[in-house]
Amino acid sequence: MELLYGLSFTIKMSKMKNKQPEGYFDYVVPPLEGLWWIDGGGFSFEKRDNWRWTLMIRQPEFVTPKGFTWAGQELAAKKPGLPVDKARFEGFDEGLCVQAMHLGPYATEPETMAKIEDFIRSHGLKDRMGRGGKHHEIYLSDPRKTKPEKLKTVLRHPVEKA
Repeated sequence: MELLYGLSFTIKMSKMKNKQPEGYFDYVVPPLEGLWWIDGGGFSFEKRDNWRWTLMIRQPEFVTPKGFTWAGQELAAKKPGLPVDKARFEGFDEGLCVQAMHLGPYATEPETMAKIEDFIRSHGLKDRMGRGGKHHEIYLSDPRKTKPEKLKTVLRHPVEKA
């Protein structure tokens, strides 16, 4: 997470070094997001030992591969121990999804997911997990500063029309 936030804030603060990319505008760094999936079988909130994941932070439209590379070089110079080469810059299009705001600790997400699954069934949609779709979470609260019962997390699940 230090790497993702380091890159994001290097880009955001590029204006302080007069190195901002073309089209730059001031913005708030978006929240941390996570993609969750498994290789084969059914995705389950109760069985988490087979989960695979990717963390990401959305970047503004003006950020290009060149700007991302520049931010990586700046961050590597500032924090040489950080594995900047592990970060990647890529597009992400998840397609049709159903989402809900989950309020409370991460451990109670299955309750909100049950509501999402009911919505999917009642609206004639099909779950796309296991067929290229990934469960998506957007973390609107900082768990270091927020009581578990006050956490806000957007749960987004990939679907397709039946």
